[in-house]
Amino acid sequence: MDVKTVCLGMLTDGEASGYDLKKNFESSFGHFFAAGYGSIYPALAALAEQGLVNCREVPQEGKPDRKVYRITETGRQRLLEELAKPNPSHKVRSEFLATICFAHLMDAEQIGTVLKSRLGDIDRYLAMFDDFERTCMRDWPKGMVFSVGLARSVMSAMKQYIEEHGDQLRTESTAGKRAAAG
Repeated sequence: MDVKTVCLGMLTDGEASGYDLKKNFESSFGHFFAAGYGSIYPALAALAEQGLVNCREVPQEGKPDRKVYRITETGRQRLLEELAKPNPSHKVRSEFLATICFAHLMDAEQIGTVLKSRLGDIDRYLAMFDDFERTCMRDWPKGMVFSVGLARSVMSAMKQYIEEHGDQLRTESTAGKRAAAG
């Protein structure tokens, strides 16, 4: 699923500006689908050009007009077609995992810093999920609730794995450096 399709999905909840969609990507989708202004605004422009969303400008005092987007019926149909695809891919892009692949080239302190940083990120995600549950999840569709629950499980498992096995990386790194120096 690309940014355009996710934007269409978000717009089924009502009108939104690019800024509103960016906030939604950062909060509700941030744990599994990243998108910045550099991809959101071009996606909205392409959707408008294809007639999948309408755009209206809302005047703002002392600022440029705010563009607000609304999904069209054609856009809703396109979204439903995309959702009907039986096998959505599950791609994981992780700078953390890419870094850890080269742990043998790092010293124990560097590895410890990377692991500690990742554990901090995981704790922030888990706190965000807790906040969702306390404040807004009861009003969410079942699919959103499911995705947060699955993400919580994945993050909890990752945290547990790092805590239980992270020392293996530091030990290998130290041994590998001694062997290379020998």
